[in-house]
Parts: sequence; structure tokens; C-alpha cells
Amino acid sequence: MKKIVPNILVVDDSKAILIVMEAILNELGISNTITTCLNAKEALEKVKEDINYFDTIFTDLNMPEMDGMELIRHLGELHYQGGIIIVSEMDHKVISLAANLAKQHNAHLIGNIAKPVQLSQVSRLLIKVAQLNSHILLKESAISKDELIDALKNDEITPFYQPKINADNNKIESVEVLARILSSKDGNIILPCRFINTAEQHNLINQITFSLFEKATSEFKNMTAQLGHDFKMAFNLSPTQLDDLNCPNKLLLILELNQLTPSNIIIEITEQHALSSLMQLETLNRLRMHGFGISLDDFGVGFTNMNQLRNLPFTEIKIDRSLISHIETDLFSQVVVSSLFNITSKDNLDLVAEGVERPEELDYLRHYRRNLAIQGFLFSRPKPQDEFISWAKDWLKTDGSPA
Repeated sequence: MKKIVPNILVVDDSKAILIVMEAILNELGISNTITTCLNAKEALEKVKEDINYFDTIFTDLNMPEMDGMELIRHLGELHYQGGIIIVSEMDHKVISLAANLAKQHNAHLIGNIAKPVQLSQVSRLLIKVAQLNSHILLKESAISKDELIDALKNDEITPFYQPKINADNNKIESVEVLARILSSKDGNIILPCRFINTAEQHNLINQITFSLFEKATSEFKNMTAQLGHDFKMAFNLSPTQLDDLNCPNKLLLILELNQLTPSNIIIEITEQHALSSLMQLETLNRLRMHGFGISLDDFGVGFTNMNQLRNLPFTEIKIDRSLISHIETDLFSQVVVSSLFNITSKDNLDLVAEGVERPEELDYLRHYRRNLAIQGFLFSRPKPQDEFISWAKDWLKTDGSPA
């Protein structure tokens, strides 16, 4: 089996638990190396030797000298990027507080496992860790700067569309616009994981964003006319792009050329990198003042805590798939998502569950209904314009149930 989580650290003051965890992880066969520690101080020293070595850390909460919450705080201070899993029974309030504290400490708390530890619990949470890693690690080799410049010169940046479906009435509420490079030489499609990092490293991200924005907004009226109803378009901006104070004006100019208004558009800001600079916050506020919807993307993989959701001008929160995967059996995810529902309901924010791939996940999420939209492969993968329109027409003809 492919090693989806290469290096794992297990911290517990019980030798019996360490033996059980090691046996389970070996049986799953999903790790290259398993390291065990009987106390948190020893574990922290091992992490300090190479902050990028361990992909995930399992930790007990109640340990002498240094407990699990203190360990998590130190891991955040070290900017540890892997997933953290608590091996301890936790009630709802403890889970909610632990998740929020971890975010404030810049740590990725993925979930908790109750003792006695079960193989199925460990397997499920390690899949979530792999999903977290997909935000951080390049799974395929990145294209070069020269290849990306050629793609821009040849006008190969192409919008693909993925719908957000209202959980209550099955209407297409909005459509996320996703960048692809469609090669003019061989017709191959290059995914963002192979070129976004390159674009950010070489200051080409704005060219990609504005090319995508111009093409998609020029197609907007044709799409709404063919489908017979209005919806919004959502575009991704990285926090670094918010440092450009002229960004709102550039977007407004393109909208004016295509006879659209900011009310047609949602700007998605990834949660992976914290919003920090005054320029970023000013640009965010100006976008909202002009009437753009503002969405916090990938909530669950970054460091925005619950209190910040109330203070920043978001109109939508998107729950990352690492919190949605197997939510019907995952108490940790259920508690975090329930807290988000409470906050967004009180503050009149829209909520989107992204990465929905299984009917069981959809059935669980439909219980919430209020102000919830669903996005994921269960409904539709991202598609080019013609294919998306064809899919959407078929969707509108049905009762809105995923095939």
C-alpha cells in the first residue's frame, strides 16, 4: 500500500498504549516510520531536530511534566505544519475549545481518538492528515517559470467551473471558477497544484488571476442566459494579492467592461495563510465596501479562530474537506462544524461544505439545511464552460439529486 503518511510520532505516558498504536499503524501499513515517546518533552526535542520530518503526531492529553495541550502550543510556536491527533476521550466543550486554542497557536488539530484505540479510527484520521498534506505538499512536479510564462503568452489559462448547491432547495447558488492550463500543443490539462506555487514564487500570480477573471466574467452572461437563472461566480485570491491596494480597482474595471457588478462576484481568500498586514485588511474591507462577497476558503487547514470570523468582513465560510470527510461518524468534525453553524447563523453568514464525495456525508449535512451550500465531486467535478452548461441543464431537469 502507498505510504500516505510517511512519518508518525506517538506520544503517551502509557507503554501499553504505545504498543497498541504501533501495532495498529504497522497493520495499516500506511507509514514509513513510527516513532514513540513516553513523555511530551522528549517528543518536542525530536520534533525540533527536523520540524518537517513528522507528518502527524498522536498525543495523549493527561501526561506528567508537560501535558498534551502544552505540547500543541509548543508545536504551534515551532510552526509545525503536520496534523495533530489527540488520543483521549473528549466531551463536546473540550473538543470545541481545544480546536480553537490549536488555531490560535497556529497548530493543525485534526481530531481525537477515544481509548481504547480502534484501528478504524486511526485509519480514518490518517486519511484526513493526507488531505491536509495535499494543501501543503506538491503531489506532482511543478512546471517551470518559463513554461508558465509560455502558457500566459499563449493565452492558455482556462476557467473551469464547479457548482455550490443549496442543501435545502438544490438550486445552483454560485459557481467557483478554478484555473487550469489547457495546453495548445497537446491539449493536456495542467492542474493548479503544478503551477500556483510557481506563479507565487515568480510574481506571476496576478497575471493568472486577472486573465481568469476576465475570461470567466466575459462568459458569465452567456452561462446565466442558457441556464435561465442567476447565480454568483467565486474567484480565489491569495492573501499576498491583498497586499496590492489597487486590486479592487482592477477587478472593478474588468467587471465594468463586462457589464457586471461586484454583487455578482464572491472573492475566496484561503485560510491556509493568516491575514496579517494592514494592507491586506484594508483591501479586504474595500472589496466588501464595493459590494463583493468575501469568502473564507478552506476553513480547518489554517489559523483563523472563531472570534476572528466575527471581526473580519466575511459573507461566506467554506469548510475544508478534511472536516467534511466521514463527518457522519467523526465526533470531532461534528462539533467543529456545529460551532460554525451556530456562528454563521447568528451572524447571517453563508456556509459551504466543500469536498463532499460520499452520500453519507451529504445525508448528514442536509440535517442542517439552513444557510448551507454543498460543493464536491458527489455533484460535479470542475468542468470547462460547455461541459458545465450541459451538466447544469441536466441538473435543472432532475429533482436535484446527485447521480
